[in-house]
Amino acid sequence: MKTITLGSSGIACEAVGLGTWAMGGWMWGGHDDRGAIEAIRASLDAGVRLIDTAPAYGLGHAERMVGEALQGRRHEAVIATKCGLVWNTRRGTHFFDEEGQPVHRYLGRESIFAEVEESLVRLRTDHIDLYITHWQDATTPVAETMDALLALKRQGKIRAIGVSNVDAPTLRAYLRHGPVDAIQERYSLLDREIEAELVPLCRAHGVAVLGYSSLAMGLLAGPIDPARRFTGDDQRAANPRFSPANRAALQAFFSELAPLRESLGCSFSQLLIAWTFSHGAVDVALCGARNPGQAIDNAAAGRLSLSDAQRAVIDAARVRHLLGLG
Repeated sequence: MKTITLGSSGIACEAVGLGTWAMGGWMWGGHDDRGAIEAIRASLDAGVRLIDTAPAYGLGHAERMVGEALQGRRHEAVIATKCGLVWNTRRGTHFFDEEGQPVHRYLGRESIFAEVEESLVRLRTDHIDLYITHWQDATTPVAETMDALLALKRQGKIRAIGVSNVDAPTLRAYLRHGPVDAIQERYSLLDREIEAELVPLCRAHGVAVLGYSSLAMGLLAGPIDPARRFTGDDQRAANPRFSPANRAALQAFFSELAPLRESLGCSFSQLLIAWTFSHGAVDVALCGARNPGQAIDNAAAGRLSLSDAQRAVIDAARVRHLLGLG
């Protein structure tokens, strides 16, 4: 599997990483703890090292699952987790409510110091490989946030610094105060906004690009049964991208790609994940999984190489069928 290095940190990982948002349960229609733990271990077995999580995924639940799954195998994993979404303070700005708790965006120095200690306990580790500001906080100067992150790096509690959900001016502000090893942004065949400014800026400064929602919350994993219903708090139930009309467009899209998929001997999800990192915009495609089968299928995409001609087939099918889903 192709490997990359996270900025100047020296930390290596594969082109496919495991995302754990759905493992937290919130906004995904519940959770299966045993399936989550097995998915994490199956990812390691399949050669995936980067495990991406966050405190906000189930108010610490996903981090606890990662910590349990990595018992005895911590040395095999690159753990990425985040800070800046907090539910123990009213400082910063209110972002959303989760499980009845108001969650705020806040990246103040003392708050980051407290968050990292809580994450270390949940993850059952003495260090975090990549520590990422989850969402940006307009009430705290970037200089203060970076000062806290650099202090944690000097203390050995984190090894690398990342930022997520940023625009180009905000990333430039971070870079003025210290090295940033990675950004994490939404990126898929349907979501390519970062190509315009953020990706060129990262290339110029040696910042790795991690793309989350590589399969657009499962929309690009393969044809969706028109009869399927998303229930409970599953965010896809109200997402217009999952409308009956869009599902029909996806059926046509996948039908057009079927010959290419068959010639490569891969699944549709593997094909679209491979497009993501082989297209050149991102270094790592983060893919969610809730059971070992999904994790193993996603990992196999890291061994799939696409030619320019094969990427062109996918791009052409996107233009014909999916532009309305953007």
